[in-house]
Amino acid sequence: MYSRTFVHGFTAALTAALTLSGVQAYAAPASGDQLLAPRVVIYDAGASAEFKAAVDRGAAIWNESVDAVELRPAAAGQRANIRILADNGWPRALTTSLGNGTVYIGREAVNEGYNTVRISAHELGHILGLPDRKPGPCTSLMSGSSAGVSCTNPYPDAAEKAQVEGNFGAATDRPTTVARGTVIVD
Repeated sequence: MYSRTFVHGFTAALTAALTLSGVQAYAAPASGDQLLAPRVVIYDAGASAEFKAAVDRGAAIWNESVDAVELRPAAAGQRANIRILADNGWPRALTTSLGNGTVYIGREAVNEGYNTVRISAHELGHILGLPDRKPGPCTSLMSGSSAGVSCTNPYPDAAEKAQVEGNFGAATDRPTTVARGTVIVD
């Protein structure tokens, strides 16, 4: 996230400086060596009830951890790629395709003592293309409940980050798909 912000800021400042000095600036064609714009995935936590803050924090953790995809909360009336709901069952994610699906933040796991931010980040990890890795250590976000109730780590490990970067960074010259029929170019 920080490298993306820096690159965008640096590019804007350089373009402004060149323009002020009378030099015409042109955008270079995209190549595999250049940074790709992140894919923006919109999530709607409006039905996540008491877990909204945990969902927002889980999304922020992914945004801090990877550059190839950015999770953004839905604006009023905006269609979302991910719907997040609270229910009384076990937490789960139902993916329809990479970056799309429904997440259930189940109260059953919360009532057993599992951390809500870890649950949120874990379930969002499924939407970003990660499988469960059970059994697993607390250092692996995707180890989920197998790490035990005492595990509160909501951060993906290096391998999980790399897999999400690969999942979203593999395509080149692609528009950012937000929802069916809607395309946003960053």
